[in-house]
Amino acid sequence: MSKLEQYGHSFQVKTLGCLVNDREFLQQVSDIVKPEYFDSEANKWIVETSLKYFDDFKTTPTMEVFKVELDKIKNEIVQVAVKEQLKEVYRATKANDLDFVKETFVDFCKNQTLKSALLRSVDLLELGDYDDIRNLIDNALKAGTEKSVGHEYIAQLEDRYKEDARHTIPTPWDQINTLMCGGIGRGDLGLIVGNPGGGKSWALVDIGALAVQLGYTVFHYTLELSDVYVGKRYDARFTEIPVGDLGVHKNRVKGVISDLRGNLIIKEFPAGQAGINTIEAHIEKCIGQGIEPDMIILDYADLLKGGRSKEKRERLDDIYTNLRGLASAKKLPIWTVSQVNRTASRENIIQGDRISESYGKIMIVDFAMSLSRKAEDKENGTGRLHIMKNRYGADGLSFDAQIDTSIGKFIIGDRISMEDEESPDGNGMTPSDRSRLRGAAQNLFNF
Repeated sequence: MSKLEQYGHSFQVKTLGCLVNDREFLQQVSDIVKPEYFDSEANKWIVETSLKYFDDFKTTPTMEVFKVELDKIKNEIVQVAVKEQLKEVYRATKANDLDFVKETFVDFCKNQTLKSALLRSVDLLELGDYDDIRNLIDNALKAGTEKSVGHEYIAQLEDRYKEDARHTIPTPWDQINTLMCGGIGRGDLGLIVGNPGGGKSWALVDIGALAVQLGYTVFHYTLELSDVYVGKRYDARFTEIPVGDLGVHKNRVKGVISDLRGNLIIKEFPAGQAGINTIEAHIEKCIGQGIEPDMIILDYADLLKGGRSKEKRERLDDIYTNLRGLASAKKLPIWTVSQVNRTASRENIIQGDRISESYGKIMIVDFAMSLSRKAEDKENGTGRLHIMKNRYGADGLSFDAQIDTSIGKFIIGDRISMEDEESPDGNGMTPSDRSRLRGAAQNLFNF
């Protein structure tokens, strides 16, 4: 058959989803796909529009492009049909079998191209034009091969400025989002470091909770705490009821989480027994069941099973390198945490050289910030964040923070400088002293 109707309606919709959402795939098939392969006027219009836009701008059309082109359709019935089909097409871009669809579609188009070349060769054979026959068959065999050579800087200007060029998920903290150009992006690895008991795991809950509230699906892997207790921490963050008081507020918890837009999967693995492959296998299992993550939270990467190297530093470097590779391969943002050495527990602002075991972690991740909390900070609900590394903006900046670890709420305050941090004012108080005083006042008056 010369049409895709043999594969069914769903297959055609998924194929269109690949054409409008995957630039490299559209580039690969642009010379062999034909609108007449599809069995409806709406489908043919989507293919024609996509091919024309790719010819002009060397990228896939956005939804805004389709909206403009839709207005040019004079037939209202066709316009409505195309609009409904586009909705179905964009929903299909999240299907789990798109790799199979693309491979099957490419084979179909190649076969059609080769069949057409053979039919044309009959006429050339009668004319004795053997060179043209050879070229015709050779070109048909080469059609549909991978064409991407990488990001073509001049030709692909539009790709760099599409809205989804870097899809980000924001953190709960506006200052951090500004520095990260919107938040953590697909394929990015974010790291929070701090001293033991300083609130790192709570910071991950704060990040995950906002993502779920925004409608994303979050996979939270825990290697330290039980999955049930991590779930209670999320209950506390969503309701702003301390973990210790949740037992008498179960109905309140039930009401709040029933209104959440996103989804949360919490999975516990034994420390030192689970590796990157374990995490990836769980992700694939969930995708197979129709649960696809938008963000991964891992508490914490240092407890994953590493390679066979005797040196702990080398094992940690392997873990973080593989975790960064997982983020890139799955196009998922990943947040994790790590600890600092003993010296850092006495410092107001924790620098990158204080990270425990391996400084290589900083070099691998895309974004890293430290959380400094001394004993008095824990008592007063205060702390300081320091941007250790940032691929997407400025680093080396520090901020005051108000931290309530009974509900996992972090409020980032004013920026502080390294010089000012240790410089007392006229009253003999450093910024850290003032931050702790504000925290103590808030705890005292409960505001």
